[in-house]
Amino acid sequence: MSKYKLLNGIEPGRNLILMPREDGITVGIPYAPDNTDYQQFKKDIQNGVVLNDAEGNPITGSALTTFMETLP
Repeated sequence: MSKYKLLNGIEPGRNLILMPREDGITVGIPYAPDNTDYQQFKKDIQNGVVLNDAEGNPITGSALTTFMETLP
């Protein structure tokens, strides 16, 4: 099971990264380099944690690389 889910097209040209908290509530992670959840997300993905799409399918290979290269 993945810790993160990517929702596409929330706003034109924008995606939303979702993360479940320990209390069971799912929150969006802002694309902000100074945000600790965002920093942890990037580290986790670099260390092999799976990022799923909205349907729950793993995003892997070149699609994941391309997405990660677009992040600040």
